[in-house]
Amino acid sequence: MHYKQWNELPEQLQNESVKEYYQLLKKRRTSIYLKRILDFVLALCLTVLLSPVMLLLALCIKADSRGPVFYRQQRVTQYGKVYRIFKFRTMVVDADRRGPAITQSGDSRITRMGKLLRKCRLDELPQLFNVLTGDMSFVGTRPEVKKYVDAYTDEMQATLLLPAGITSRTSIVYKDEDEVMEKYLKETGESVDEVYIKYVLSEKMKYNLQYLKSFSVTGDLKVMIDTVIAVLH
Repeated sequence: MHYKQWNELPEQLQNESVKEYYQLLKKRRTSIYLKRILDFVLALCLTVLLSPVMLLLALCIKADSRGPVFYRQQRVTQYGKVYRIFKFRTMVVDADRRGPAITQSGDSRITRMGKLLRKCRLDELPQLFNVLTGDMSFVGTRPEVKKYVDAYTDEMQATLLLPAGITSRTSIVYKDEDEVMEKYLKETGESVDEVYIKYVLSEKMKYNLQYLKSFSVTGDLKVMIDTVIAVLH
């Protein structure tokens, strides 16, 4: 995890709304470096411990449907860097071309194995590789595809000051995001992309921005514990 001076930030981040968050995080640089060390050590240990589980899941995915084990898609992380996220594939091949980037409740593109993986959030396990490379953190704003990042307001750009995360307080609150999307789609009659940007993304960002204001390593640990509890529940 690298730290940039204000004048080194991408142009879209150099606005007054972001500056407030930048100054807050600047005072917590030690915690940010500690966060990276914790991320790397924990990701390395979990990768080793969970490798048999990931191998078993990979075999189940191959047996369930045609296509690769992993799903890799371009997402946006710290300072607007575009990277390729690792996930277990939960949808049919070429799902991106058959519908929107956001899935809906009962999406026909999701495979049988994919439904189980998503329910237990096991499709996120390969993101341990992204944490090891530094593109992601255990806790942080969930990474979006570029077209949704392009819709960010000036203040939302502040979430790009830290690496994207596997989980967050937002992820816990919106664990049933498919159902929320379905509700707005029925109420508005708008497209999936319009509903996500106008209603869901803006609401999620309130939690993401609050995370930046209250960022701490102990806070991250609490979010990780709460995520495990939410998944088990």
